[in-house]
Amino acid sequence: MRDVLDELYRRWQAGESVGLGTVVSTFRSAPRPAGAAMLVGTDGTASGSVSGGCVEGAVYELANEVLGDGEPVLQRYGVSDDDAFAVGLTCGGILDVYVEKIDSGTFPELSRVVESVRTEEPVAVATVVRHPNPRWLGRRLVVWPDRVAGGLGSERADAAVLDDARGMLNSGRTGSLQYGPDGQRRGEGMSVFVNSFEPPPRMLVFGAIDFASAMAKLGSFLGYRVTVCDARPIFATNTRFPDADEVVVDWPHRYLKAEADAGRVDNRTVVAVLTHDPKFDVPVLEVALRLELAYVGAMGSRRTHDDRLKRLREAGLTETELDRLASPIGLDLGARTPEETAVSIAAEMIALQWGGQGLRLAEVSGPIHS
Repeated sequence: MRDVLDELYRRWQAGESVGLGTVVSTFRSAPRPAGAAMLVGTDGTASGSVSGGCVEGAVYELANEVLGDGEPVLQRYGVSDDDAFAVGLTCGGILDVYVEKIDSGTFPELSRVVESVRTEEPVAVATVVRHPNPRWLGRRLVVWPDRVAGGLGSERADAAVLDDARGMLNSGRTGSLQYGPDGQRRGEGMSVFVNSFEPPPRMLVFGAIDFASAMAKLGSFLGYRVTVCDARPIFATNTRFPDADEVVVDWPHRYLKAEADAGRVDNRTVVAVLTHDPKFDVPVLEVALRLELAYVGAMGSRRTHDDRLKRLREAGLTETELDRLASPIGLDLGARTPEETAVSIAAEMIALQWGGQGLRLAEVSGPIHS
């Protein structure tokens, strides 16, 4: 829902009703993940996507029906369903889409959710999407680390979902949970979709060079909160890096250690060291490789790489810690320009995140999405 949240809130504030289709479960090679959403307004306009184009038309029609009668629907689309296949989910995947009517009456907590998302306060929205009692459908529990709003229908159900939703929020997971009709741990009948909104992951780019500018632009496009850091104030300026969320003048290793000590980096944080100057990159890599980060890459030639490894070993890093280093940085795309190099770095980050091989899909077999 994050992709359409601003538009949803704008219409909610204006007193409008919208039809919202949300992917709540996926199977096999579904084109979009759980949480992907599509918004349909009473004026006939649509925004967002639940399948990258495969079933948007069917969801659009279903959203209009839900807008008319107000009754939410959980619909499955996939190759196992002849009717669904006919509307175009030819990718071979299966997805469950929950379509509901959203307005100030059905989702009174939306303003608080939006405020939390905008201030980067973690929040999760748990919604009943399947239940033998239709009156439970659409009930919501909004969960923060320290408080809760709304309710699902019983204290037992609230307690069970609250505990699980906080666990999912803590790990940044979005997906569906299964319970008995009253929240029983063992049983079936109730499905609750938990949409986690945690702060965006961070991208820390060290080295205020032209490659960093391209990296900041692409990192922002990918949804990272981007910081560019360099110890040289003449280069580290907001003017040179307009796509970065912040530009910091500090020694890279000192800044990274301070951020880690303050708890502002985590296992989703990616680090790109682009200085290729040992007085900058060796100290910051010494700090980065001892943290549990999603990615640590360093730019430089193979000669620079060998010299860097020697210096890092002398600094006391273990082989296990050195194995975390992506260097020379990026995938072999034949990149030449800063923009192409940024694509190769981002491609490596994505491949490591999702277990991709970095090969041409035309040359491999099996599912596209693992």
